[in-house]
This record gives sequence, structure tokens and C-alpha cells, in this order.
Amino acid sequence: MSTTILAIESSCDDTAAAILEDGYLLSSVIANQDVHKKYGGVVPELASRAHQQNIIPVVDVALKKANKKIEEIDAIAFTRGPGLLGSLLVGTSFSKAFALARKIPMIEIHHLQAHILVHFIKEDSKADYPKFPFLCLLVSGGHSQIVLVKDFLDMEIVGQTIDDAAGEAFDKSAKLLDLPYPGGPFIDKLSKEGNPLKYSFSKPRLNDLNYSFSGLKTSFLYFLRDKLKKDENFIEKNKADLAASLQKTIIDILMDKLILASDKYDIKQIALAGGVSANSGLRNALETEAAKRNWQAYIPAFSFTTDNAAMIAITAYYKYLNNDFSSQTIAPKARMEF
Repeated sequence: MSTTILAIESSCDDTAAAILEDGYLLSSVIANQDVHKKYGGVVPELASRAHQQNIIPVVDVALKKANKKIEEIDAIAFTRGPGLLGSLLVGTSFSKAFALARKIPMIEIHHLQAHILVHFIKEDSKADYPKFPFLCLLVSGGHSQIVLVKDFLDMEIVGQTIDDAAGEAFDKSAKLLDLPYPGGPFIDKLSKEGNPLKYSFSKPRLNDLNYSFSGLKTSFLYFLRDKLKKDENFIEKNKADLAASLQKTIIDILMDKLILASDKYDIKQIALAGGVSANSGLRNALETEAAKRNWQAYIPAFSFTTDNAAMIAITAYYKYLNNDFSSQTIAPKARMEF
């Protein structure tokens, strides 16, 4: 007997729904919120209002694309956290109501664990999946972590940022270059036209597997300030080189710790996950190191790098197999441990 799961993701500013059957993805739908661009960042109140408007249409489209009826859903999964509390509340409330009306179980999902398990979504029978244990470099606007993945639902953070995330460093530095929000993709695009060795910026000196990006942001800010004093057009004249050099610095910081983690745990199964895993420079760096160090590298499809409900669905599938269900008293959490 097959198991069909409806999954909801609403942790930030994207409203997403997906349908998964026995691990195979039938549909994945995302409604983006362009309203935040003019503010240079996500406005929580606007995000939660947009989720309320989008969630029913998104679920409806996901069901139609999967050619499924509401009556065929065996369980509903939702992101409990971490994320914006107002946004999480919309997805949680919808899931509670859906489960109560249909008399089906609910499954709470940790957003970051779901990003990692996106590698196990089945789309064809010949797909190659990571083998346990493996290391996953999880990088996004809010998180930068190295995770030791021992099993589907057994993960340990072995390194993480002690201040800012890599994605935040990209976005805030992009703002200094007068690039649109979110700035990471624009820096990635610009970097392809620039010289990554043109400028050098501060790198943290941490002895463990943790990251730090606050010093890099400060270094970049002061560097631009000093250059602009001498030439007010410095940024415009050197924007591509600045983007390329900044991107190389961030990627070097990320990869150096990942290499240390691989050596420490003697693991050669290495995966990327999270929004920053869409960065072309990071993807190329992982492939280069994989070839050099005999790693087996796993890089997610671009459609699975940003927040999506497919990753919520696949995580829910393994929790469903364990009969790991939630109660109607559950509440979302803005901060949530692994």
C-alpha cells in the first residue's frame, strides 16, 4: 500500500507545497514574494500575510499537478522551525486544520534537516544517493554548518558559524556594491566577469570546525570606504573584480573547514545543501576538491537549493515510516535545535 504525503514549507518568504508518494516526488510548487525586494530584506509581517493568501492556492496547484485528490493524502507535513514565527504559524495552522478535517496524522519537520535530506528525493530509479555516514555543508542566508549525517534522522552539527552566515555575508556585501536583494546571486553572476585574485580580504583564524564571517564583512566595508575616499567611482570601475574576490574569499573559508572535517572524520561522502549551494563558485570548488581528494560529491539540483516543500516531504516520509507523528497541541518555534 502506497503512502502519499502533502508537505508545507513556510519558514520564511516562500509558500511551498509538495506531494510525495513512497519517496517519489509527484509535484512541487512555490509561490515567491517579490514584495520584499524594495525593502532590501524580508519583512516578517508582510511575509506572514502573503503566506495566508498563497497557501490554499499553492496546495491546490500541487494536488492538481500530482493528479491527487485530498482524500488520497495519508499524512500532512509542515515546517515547525526554525524560521520567522509568523510565517511558520501559517503553515502550522493550515496543517493542523487539514489533519483534523481529514483525520490523518501530522508530521513536524526541522527546516535544516530537510535541506540535507533533499538528496534522497526520488525522481528516477537510477539516482545516486549519499551513503551514511556523510558530511553535509549546509549554507544559507541564516545558517552555515557542517553536519555529520549518520542516518536519515540522526544528524550532528560538528561545525557552525559563531556569528554571521555565509549567505548573510554575500547579501550584505552585495548591498555595499549597490546590488539588488537578494545579493548573493548577483555577486555570483558578476564574479564570472571578474578576477578572483584581484583583491584579498580578511579570513578568520579559528582552530576548530566553526565559521566566522563578521570579520570579512567588516574588512570589505573598510576596504571600500578607503578606496572610495581616493576615487568615488571605485566600485563601479571594479565591481566585477570585487564580486569575484569576495566570492572566492567566502568559498575558501567554507571549503577549508570542510576539508578539515573530512580529514578529521575520515569521510569522503560530501554533500552541499541550502540556498548558497546554488552558487556556481561553491559548486565548482566542491567538484574540484572531490576530484583532488577522491571524494564522492553530492550537489542538489538548483530547484532544491532554495526553500521548497519537496525537502519537507522526503523528511516526513522517513518520519512516517517510524510512526513519528505530532499532536494538535504542537506550536512553531523560531529557534530550533537539531
